[in-house]
Amino acid sequence: MQDMPPSPDVTVADAASGNWVDRYAPAATRPYLRLSRADRPIGTWLLLLPCWWGLTLAMLFDQQMGWSDLWIALGCGIGAWLMRGAGCTWNDITDRDYDAQVARTRSRPIPAGQVTVRGATIWMIAQALIAFCILLTFNKAAIGLGVLALLPVAIYPFAKRFTWWPQVFLGLAFNWGALLAWTAHTGRLEAPAVVLYLAGIAWTLFYDTIYAHQDTEDDALIGVKSTARLFGENTGFWLRRFLMAAVGLMGIAVIFAGLPNASVLAMVIALGGPWAMGWHMTWQQRGLDINDPAKMLQLFRANRDTGVIPLLFFAAALLV
Repeated sequence: MQDMPPSPDVTVADAASGNWVDRYAPAATRPYLRLSRADRPIGTWLLLLPCWWGLTLAMLFDQQMGWSDLWIALGCGIGAWLMRGAGCTWNDITDRDYDAQVARTRSRPIPAGQVTVRGATIWMIAQALIAFCILLTFNKAAIGLGVLALLPVAIYPFAKRFTWWPQVFLGLAFNWGALLAWTAHTGRLEAPAVVLYLAGIAWTLFYDTIYAHQDTEDDALIGVKSTARLFGENTGFWLRRFLMAAVGLMGIAVIFAGLPNASVLAMVIALGGPWAMGWHMTWQQRGLDINDPAKMLQLFRANRDTGVIPLLFFAAALLV
């Protein structure tokens, strides 16, 4: 597919109506902000929240809190926005031919002709370089992990072409911040962070299977694989198992993190996080209707709250 001249401004089909990009951003910047999914902030939350889980559990682990942790939290926030944008831009570059064939994605900036492939590549590199500058403010171990994170990010767009489980690769990329933020605080990668990372991957399998059900018909026509297509009518069965894995693994991560130094009360409060998260995921599953794309998008977006819930419990545990 060759580079195309920009076409008139076109909004993206699955962006929220009246989002700030469509309403307030200068016209020349809108296609690039849409490439970064700035008009759809849910992805930034899903990338950021595992970072903050890792940071708060690391503080529970060593009972150390300082001003540097405030910068880690802020740096993760800025970095998540930038790297989500760079990753989505990379995804749209590699998927431009597929996106042109799917009703929900053909309005994205590259297939819609708003941005050339060359322009998208420059935009992707610019975002990644700024994020790298933020990464350089962390310790050496965290910097190494941050660089290593580029591997699953690079592979993910191709996963749906060779496996029915591309959501696993998304989970590997989107939950890397749990490892990075823990290491940025403690200076080393330890078992609780790894278990938390696995919990995040199970959560990603849960929410992205829901998300993928929006495109199952088009994906079948063009040969794109997903867990939504693989599971079909058995999706509810699999979602329950992802729910149990996410809650169970997160509970183990909390125990591993809290046992060395946390009080019993702090442990009880922190363990309330995965418990409450599980109930929110149960609520989503009860509302599941794989034949209603609008409902699937609504449930997918609800996962920002799913991820915020354990974070609030972890933060409360630090205060006792």
